[in-house]
Amino acid sequence: MNDKSLVVHADDLVAGYLPGINILNGCSLTAFDGELIGIIGPNGAGKSTLLKAIFGQVNIRSGKILLNGEDITGLKANKLVEKGVAFVPQTNNVFPSLTIEENLEMGVFQTPKRFKERFEFVTSIFPDLGKRRSQRAGSLSGGERQMVAMGRALMIDPKVLLLDEPSAGLSPVRQDETFIRVKEVNAAGVTVIMVEQNARRCLQICDRAYVLDQGKDAHTGTGRDLLNDPKMVELYLGNLAEL
Repeated sequence: MNDKSLVVHADDLVAGYLPGINILNGCSLTAFDGELIGIIGPNGAGKSTLLKAIFGQVNIRSGKILLNGEDITGLKANKLVEKGVAFVPQTNNVFPSLTIEENLEMGVFQTPKRFKERFEFVTSIFPDLGKRRSQRAGSLSGGERQMVAMGRALMIDPKVLLLDEPSAGLSPVRQDETFIRVKEVNAAGVTVIMVEQNARRCLQICDRAYVLDQGKDAHTGTGRDLLNDPKMVELYLGNLAEL
């Protein structure tokens, strides 16, 4: 039994974007305080939809989502941000015409007086953001933009950080850097729920993982257990789990 407090509990979610078409078909997930949770599985399994459902961006038809015991099912994104939930989408996750510093300022637009304090925290994890604070985000590489997006999400001092495929489209070196940063964010006390296509690396760094298949959690276990389960790899991951 986990002795840490339960932060996120998604229970038996049925959800989708279009009427009559469900992407999630009874999906459940729990995340305890300080955990790093991985969500992996084949394309079209509903991984990103699960994150968007937690962040109020998908129509939930049944089931519920609790945050620290409070029902947040269907709550809008701005209300979730106020409650300490941050979301980093896979694409279009920075303001390209703004500088790095201005992007980070957008993260605390509800509490601007906290900018200095939060900027110091974020740049302690991402020192390059401090050194290049006046550079426009539109001139950055994919990996650097991902860093800005994660930094902006951390500006709100979140209790939960939702990451949608943070390594997508990055070079192997940049992918490794991203996973190291995710671990550092988690080590700083933020509960992280991460959807990731690089299944092997995800399982190597996460505490627990969920394997989604056709909108349901088909398997769950520690990252290490799933990584060492040949049947699970063969059935659900295929070449996703190969180096």
